[in-house]
Parts: sequence; C-alpha cells; structure tokens
Amino acid sequence: MPLPKALARFNKRVTNRITPRVAGWAPGFAIIEHVGRKSGRTYRTPVNAFREGDTLTFALTYGPESEWVRNVLAASGCRARMRRATLTLTEPRLVHDEERRRVPALVRLALRTMKVDYFLEVKVAEERAS
Repeated sequence: MPLPKALARFNKRVTNRITPRVAGWAPGFAIIEHVGRKSGRTYRTPVNAFREGDTLTFALTYGPESEWVRNVLAASGCRARMRRATLTLTEPRLVHDEERRRVPALVRLALRTMKVDYFLEVKVAEERAS
C-alpha cells in the first residue's frame, strides 16, 4: 500500500516547496518537469530517482495513479533535473516489482517497509550539463 493521499497533499503544499532546493543535485532525487494532461500547465515535482546506464527509475511512493505519473505516461516522456544535469526522458513504462530490484539495497528496505512496489522507468534520450 503506497503512502496515504493526505500525506501526498501535505507534501504537495509544504514539503514540495522546500525539496526542490536540494532535489536537483542530491543523490537519489530528481525534479521532474511534466505537462498537465488537462491544464497544459508545466509542473515540477521532486521525486526519488535512481539511474543505471540510460535508464532512470522512479519509486512511486504514492502509487501509479499519481497525477505526475499519469502526466508523464500521457506525454510519453518528460524532463528531469538530476545531479546538476537536465535530462530528456522518453519511453515511460510502469513496472510492478515486489522485489524492488531496481533500487539500491538500503532504499529497497525502506520501500519494503512502506510497501512500495511500483516504479516508473524511463529512458534517458538526452543529457545536458546545467
């Protein structure tokens, strides 16, 4: 069971306003830039992100029905700022992985405790230093 929606609302209003100050450069984080499916507005959402080669994996701590996930899937991609680089991301796909093999061991433990077993994988199509 992903984290409760009430916590998601709190994070959207409070934590997400603070996190972007470090999420663009801190290990294990990224800021996703995605476009709203209905509004057409551009949003920036801090997320947990793990890179292996040209694949970036996001832990879906609020589940696969989160608005940002739905936006990325509908647009077939997004941009991300990660470790002081801007990435163009394509080919998003939802992955259900109860073993949580796509993330580091320490993170795997935390996600198991939170019962998070859905991930969004994307391909890095372009990377620019920022």
